[in-house]
Amino acid sequence: MKPSKPLFTKKRLIFAIVIIAILGLGWIGLTTIKSHKTQFAVGSLALFEKVSKLLPLEPNTKKEIEVANQLVQELTLHDDRVRVFLVLLQNNYELRPGGGFLGQYAVIKVKNAEIISTVVEDANLLDQRIKNANIKVTPPWPLTRYAQIKRWMLRDSNFSPDFPYNALKAEYFYRLGGGREKFDAVVAVNSDVFNHLLDITGPVTISGFGTFSSADGALKLEEAVEKNYLGDDVSAELKQNRKNVMKQIAAEMITRLNHIDKIQSIAEFAQGELRNKDIMLYFHDERLQSLIKEVHWDGGVETSWTGDYLMVVDANLGALKSDYFVKRSLQYTVDFTGEIPKANVSYTYNHTATHGDWRTSDYHTYTRILAPLGSQYIDQSRRHTGGVISQDSTDLNKTVFGYKVDALMGRALETGIEYTLPNTITPDNYRLLIQKQSGTGTIPVTITLKTKDREYTESFELKKDLNISIQTKEEQK
Repeated sequence: MKPSKPLFTKKRLIFAIVIIAILGLGWIGLTTIKSHKTQFAVGSLALFEKVSKLLPLEPNTKKEIEVANQLVQELTLHDDRVRVFLVLLQNNYELRPGGGFLGQYAVIKVKNAEIISTVVEDANLLDQRIKNANIKVTPPWPLTRYAQIKRWMLRDSNFSPDFPYNALKAEYFYRLGGGREKFDAVVAVNSDVFNHLLDITGPVTISGFGTFSSADGALKLEEAVEKNYLGDDVSAELKQNRKNVMKQIAAEMITRLNHIDKIQSIAEFAQGELRNKDIMLYFHDERLQSLIKEVHWDGGVETSWTGDYLMVVDANLGALKSDYFVKRSLQYTVDFTGEIPKANVSYTYNHTATHGDWRTSDYHTYTRILAPLGSQYIDQSRRHTGGVISQDSTDLNKTVFGYKVDALMGRALETGIEYTLPNTITPDNYRLLIQKQSGTGTIPVTITLKTKDREYTESFELKKDLNISIQTKEEQK
């Protein structure tokens, strides 16, 4: 009898971690990796292979490891085939339904387990080519109504909370802009990935630019490479300084990540970024995509769930990078004491900024609440500009309530709505799925369940999708 094939090989699991780390580093300058692509990948593999036994393999991550193994089997095949990835670099300090504002994208080619090519471009350049071709795509109506956007292009393509939809839409705009690559996969990477990597490497100090730490590294980097380079009169020397700071940071982080004592932290980082949706994956291969969906790395809206459901989705429209300062909290109450179950969503925005500047203003968002299909709006507990729009989304199998929110700097604003739930939602063996929006960080959540017999209250942290069960009846002896 032949021995069973191992769940994963050292090389394959290591390569998965390296690829994810590279994608995370992408936000701070994929152009740097282009010049060191082979040395970094191969060098890291050789080093990590010696210490791979230190990786934590807890039972509750077994399925994730199985999926990672199969993905890396695909990535590490030595079949001379070039696999092409579209990487979307998103700034979640300017939150969009699919993560963050899409400022840059990269095309990465992998062959025989090595990165052989990386091309990075500002989304604005591709969008300009679409505009020059006089191509007009009608945007989702909130973009037009609240942000005066008349053409839908790549930078606004992630307006759905469902990443598989956004991935295909990004490919669509890529081709409208003249792109010819056929992609094997689409990967979204939020700017918070940079901060989380700094948790591993520790603060990085660059002469003339100060120290970049996990507390505000991404925001400080944006100031270093954006604020001082606004306008058309920027000299070539200043533009070169902008590139240099990104190269210096990336080089220092790569050096530190190659240390033996970082391997466990890198493994935990990779797992955490996929769970919290700061990295999301979409594969055209149906088998691979099915695996990704099984472990919830696809960033998709769950359509087959039969219990109660909630997802709150924000779209920063014209509020600069204010999401860095906006802290959110959620209270969800379900009342089963009447004939028809009622749900009340209370969502609070605490805008911690004290004054406006080049990156901060009062917060303006179009908020959507996704509820079980068949839910009906009752009353808006706090009035918002434009009222509440209710519509059924059969593609997502949800009823969607949308409204405009304006939160002033230095203040907390409580918003919310009330609606009825379908009669299929009952207190018996109550189950609730709360899906997290990509890019929102950790949100404190309080769930209250009211029945004719008693009231239940539990608190959680929304770091990833939450599957909650509440037993409302005592088990019979």
